[in-house]
Amino acid sequence: MTTGRKEFSLLELNSCVRTAVQEALPDRYWVRAEISEARIHASGHCYLELIEKEESTGRTVAKARATIWANIFKLLRPWFEETTGQLFVPGIKILIEVSPSFHELYGYSLTVYDIDPTYTLGDAARRRAAILQQLRDEGVAEMNKELVWPLLPQRFAIISSPSAAGYGDFINQLQNNPYGYKIYTALFPASMQGEQTEQSIINALDRINGYEQLFDGVVIIRGGGATSDLNSFDSYPLAANIAQFPLPIITGIGHERDDTVIDMVANTRVKTPTAAAEWIIARIHEADTCAATLAHTIGEEIRNRILREKQLLQRTTSSLPLLVERRILNERHKAELWSEQLKHTLRTRLDAEKSRLDNMEKTVQLVSPQSLLERGYSLTLHNNKVIKHVTDLAEGEIIETLLADGSVKSRVENIQPSNNK
Repeated sequence: MTTGRKEFSLLELNSCVRTAVQEALPDRYWVRAEISEARIHASGHCYLELIEKEESTGRTVAKARATIWANIFKLLRPWFEETTGQLFVPGIKILIEVSPSFHELYGYSLTVYDIDPTYTLGDAARRRAAILQQLRDEGVAEMNKELVWPLLPQRFAIISSPSAAGYGDFINQLQNNPYGYKIYTALFPASMQGEQTEQSIINALDRINGYEQLFDGVVIIRGGGATSDLNSFDSYPLAANIAQFPLPIITGIGHERDDTVIDMVANTRVKTPTAAAEWIIARIHEADTCAATLAHTIGEEIRNRILREKQLLQRTTSSLPLLVERRILNERHKAELWSEQLKHTLRTRLDAEKSRLDNMEKTVQLVSPQSLLERGYSLTLHNNKVIKHVTDLAEGEIIETLLADGSVKSRVENIQPSNNK
């Protein structure tokens, strides 16, 4: 039954879409996108899946297939990787020149003709800036830079691939330094390129941390290798480990273009492993020169001090006789003064003692028995003992009475005790 409706086969409809796309979008257009998949065919063609994500949520909001034909891809890829220092791999953001097309069988797709590496560089710079800002917000971005090197750093933990030419150059430079300095190094092997680089270096740092007291600093070196491998060094986890590491870190990962994030947070950044060795040698030589200068200064000061003391001794020696003579005269004068003072003191003391003795003599004379007798008193003795009480005598006993001009002996006839008691 005919209804008047217009019907198409799928091929007819797809042909209409193809024509509409060709007419609506006939030119080439620059498109921003992120590579979610990248497959390189044996023929050399590169097949991409491009996506766009919502910035706030990360949700995919657009998707398209794209093709870079072999003749274009063989030119674009090495130029892009050399310019940006990044591999042409999923996860990077690109700005590409494309022409849109629609095929009846294969559907919608983009054909890539050119790529602008500066956009990817800008995205990488933004990513590095975001990582650095996160480290600053966490307060750790400057921690390793603020660590102070010892005055004479000679013990270093080295993170490198043991087979890397840069590691060999580094060791050779240290061991054959022109001053003959002895520098101790210990290698902590790590992968320095490829997907394992980030975690491999973090593991090496963890091992070094267990022997922190044995080292003055850490050197991370990478000689040669693809510039694109530098992506591993623009890593937040690796940068956070380096920024907070307790020993100062030198990075010399063999590139001169832009600093990676770990260069920006490490204590010291040099361009190459050889430059890292030269930095260490220069630091030791600086300390050595400082020590030599200090030793010379101390020697000069000691010599000058000895000379000054010798001159002082000579002046003292030449003036010593005069000083001695003056001292003798001063002491003699003091002795004479002391002698006069002593004589005066002795005379004063003798006069005082003589006066005291005279007074004592007068006192003794006043209270002496003879003086009492001369004043009319008498003493009665019995058996040469002074009689003080009548009770000490008995009738008939002989007593002796002493007077001022002699003595009298008498016999006791009668004893009359006094009633006054």
